Amino acid sequence: MALQIFGRSKSFAVKKAERFFKERRVPYQYIDLDRIGISRGELESVVRAVGDWKKLVKEPAELQYYAPEAVITLLLDEPERLLAPIVRNGKKAAVGEDPAAWKEMAELK
Repeated sequence: MALQIFGRSKSFAVKKAERFFKERRVPYQYIDLDRIGISRGELESVVRAVGDWKKLVKEPAELQYYAPEAVITLLLDEPERLLAPIVRNGKKAAVGEDPAAWKEMAELK
């Protein structure tokens, strides 16, 4: 599976992730969260990889009383709540600025 970067075009952290992989000549697919969004399957895969949906959202306290399935549905409807970048390579994923995890994914190619 190809490496994917989910993010927003004006995000400094997303640009940093793109630059990281370009410098290492690792091909990736960029998906704009605001324009295209993320599919349910991709989001569920990222949640499994990072361990908890709370690591994916900007304000987890606002959603703490929702059922996990309701949170997934809400995040699909409102992708602006997601932290960016979300870097995914197969079953591995990293959220936010995490060069150590990016390096590990770059080596998977």
